[in-house]
Amino acid sequence: MTPDFTPWPVTVATYNIHSAIGMDGRFVPDRVGEVLEEMHADIIALQEVPLGGSDWPDVLEVLQMATGYNAVEGPTHCNPQRRFGNAVLSRYPIIATRNINLAFGRCEPRGALDADIDCHGHPLRVVATHLGLRPGERRAQIRTLLHAFGTNQMAMILMGDINEWLTWGRPLRMLHRHFEEAPAPATFPAPWPVFALDRIWISPRRRLVHVDVHATPLARTASDHLPLIARIDG
Repeated sequence: MTPDFTPWPVTVATYNIHSAIGMDGRFVPDRVGEVLEEMHADIIALQEVPLGGSDWPDVLEVLQMATGYNAVEGPTHCNPQRRFGNAVLSRYPIIATRNINLAFGRCEPRGALDADIDCHGHPLRVVATHLGLRPGERRAQIRTLLHAFGTNQMAMILMGDINEWLTWGRPLRMLHRHFEEAPAPATFPAPWPVFALDRIWISPRRRLVHVDVHATPLARTASDHLPLIARIDG
């Protein structure tokens, strides 16, 4: 069975919001919400999202209110004082979610939020992730992800902050073999992007129409990363 997409365009995006702390050092969740509104994406993967706690604001709630979208969270740090991690916002209903544990040794906890989304009756699997800083850590995390994908029969999108600085690095090659390579314009640092840390892969690859960076003046200030946007046409 070959996975397929809906017969109409879908726009997806990934955005590391840097805890809603902008390049000016200010914590302004509403500014991130304005960037999301500028993008007009149907499904958005978010990284570095404060998710509430006694000492921590719930930025996802602010962003959900700004967009009016359905929201699900995938915490990687979770205690009564501080919850933090990945999230997905979707214009479409989110029908199931799973959290994939990508913890590696004593490194910072990492994970992937694995969501099934109903796009007008067509199932779409969206995996939002933020990988680690060390090459060996990323390789192990990608092996875990590929095992979790299994013999997936749904149309699928993997997107997030992959943290791979080398375009020829083994972690990227592992994902390119699974999904086929996709365009990856630079997204970091936001004011003058040089590195393609944020990525979007689509399966089936032929449905990917266009990939671009959302580089408005507001986006260049709201976070240290720029959002990456992809248009998919069924």
